[in-house]
Amino acid sequence: MSMNPYLRHTALALAVGSLALFAAGCNKPAEKADAAKSETAEAGKSADGKSIPGLPTEKDRVSYMIGMGLAKSLEPVKDEIDFDVVSKAVKSSLAGEKLLLDEKQAAEINEAFMQKMQAKQIAEMMAKAKKNLEDGQKFLAENGKKPGVKTTASGLQYEVVTEGTGPKPKASDVVRVHYKGTLLDGKTFDSSYDRGEPVMFPLNQVVPGWQEGIALMPVGSKYKLWIPAKLGYGEKGTPGGPIGPNATLAFEVELLEIVKPGSN
Repeated sequence: MSMNPYLRHTALALAVGSLALFAAGCNKPAEKADAAKSETAEAGKSADGKSIPGLPTEKDRVSYMIGMGLAKSLEPVKDEIDFDVVSKAVKSSLAGEKLLLDEKQAAEINEAFMQKMQAKQIAEMMAKAKKNLEDGQKFLAENGKKPGVKTTASGLQYEVVTEGTGPKPKASDVVRVHYKGTLLDGKTFDSSYDRGEPVMFPLNQVVPGWQEGIALMPVGSKYKLWIPAKLGYGEKGTPGGPIGPNATLAFEVELLEIVKPGSN
């Protein structure tokens, strides 16, 4: 339940890197390109007994596989590019033709485009964070009025489903729990029930809403917890993961035991 950096650059960097690679730095001498084409053409003629409908040769299958990977890497920027132009750059590069951009120009375009896309990501993240915060505040205001739902001074909300009879854990304890986490739209983003086994963790190493909520529970209890963003994953959410910025989260949690030192 840990946090990671605000922006996720991996897919974007891969996509832009792919574009930069196609646009510059691949200008092979024509004789090498011709030799490579000759070799792959011969390989494509061989029958290897692994024909797939529409892809009869190994060359066809490898080519299609590379195309699938390229499409996946370009998915984050698909609305920003003209694939016919991308294809033109690829063909020219592989044919050893003179390219329309030199390496310096390609690098400058790459840098400007990265900055543009990062600014777009930040703007989208901020808009989503604002909406999630407003939706969460509205939900908690209504949820707090329901019978059985209690709100703590921090803003955490909880409801007792089953009250256990065991001790309550301290912040320094290691606990074993079963849980299911959902977004406000009801979508499950994590569940130990689905994995078929409970989880164990030091209570002081999870998000504040979990620390507070589980500390309220005697062993053997099952509670519902509603965690506002400030007690959960905050403005960052889980970049690249299922929890958006400023998301309010709902959990069903069973406290199975306080794990004694050396018993695990």
